[in-house]
Amino acid sequence: MPTTDQVTPTGRETPTGRERVETDALARALEIEIVERPQADSLEAAAALLGLEPSDVIKSLVVKRHDGDYLFALVPGDRQISWSKLRALLGVNKLSLPSADLALGATGYERGTITPFGSLTPLPVFADERMLGKRVALGAGSHGLSLLTDANPLLAAFDATVADITDPLKPRA
Repeated sequence: MPTTDQVTPTGRETPTGRERVETDALARALEIEIVERPQADSLEAAAALLGLEPSDVIKSLVVKRHDGDYLFALVPGDRQISWSKLRALLGVNKLSLPSADLALGATGYERGTITPFGSLTPLPVFADERMLGKRVALGAGSHGLSLLTDANPLLAAFDATVADITDPLKPRA
């Protein structure tokens, strides 16, 4: 399985996750800022480190369709994916989160670093409408990094389908 930093059989290093992100953003003419951030114990702490609200920290989730295809779901940090809403939008009966290994194989990114930027496989992007008009943070392809950008140009650059695809987070039991 590919990883974010690897040496190829020819001895050349493959681009790092960060390099893939930066190259893809440049190709899309999208302004991004990649910042280093320390490990955070919670979403609230991560948001505070970035000077953002928890709702502005976007989770990039890889979703598997029943036919084996994948897509990205961009979900605000203070919300969770609504399986019923996303299934209805896609017109399918079954969706799931793939294993970490399958997500890595599809994107080239480990969990916690996943982003649509520089994904090994270009996947359709579905984004929650609550992102619109905000400055947001996403994974930046490597641990300890976050990508900051404006949501509207981001969504346009990926030709994202924008809809209500989330529900409020349920309290943990």
